[in-house]
Amino acid sequence: MRTMNFVTILAIAFVAVPAVAQPVRPFTMAALQAAQAKGEPVLVDAFAPWCPTCRAQAPTIDALATTPAYGKLVILRLDYDHQTAEKKQLGITHQSTLIAFKGKQEVGRTLGITDADQIRAFAATPLK
Repeated sequence: MRTMNFVTILAIAFVAVPAVAQPVRPFTMAALQAAQAKGEPVLVDAFAPWCPTCRAQAPTIDALATTPAYGKLVILRLDYDHQTAEKKQLGITHQSTLIAFKGKQEVGRTLGITDADQIRAFAATPLK
């Protein structure tokens, strides 16, 4: 009886936990295409470790992964220095570019924003 109550409480607690965003994942075309095929909202982050703007953006973007309001957002971090073919396919010409997709449709693109409120607002674009 005691085990049953514990399992029931655990199940209820699990269901009651709000959705948390997915962690920031490495960018691949396959991951982008899979998310787009499902109609998921996606944020692509063109990141270079040597870029001060990218480093300023990263904490806010990483924090989205723990923010329930962004629970459905797929965040993909593109390696600006090494994913040149992918950059070309997406038309990325500068590091610190953020691209928002709602399914297969690009719904926004921005470059170099570092203000946390602006990044959060931009990341919310495909969630609307």
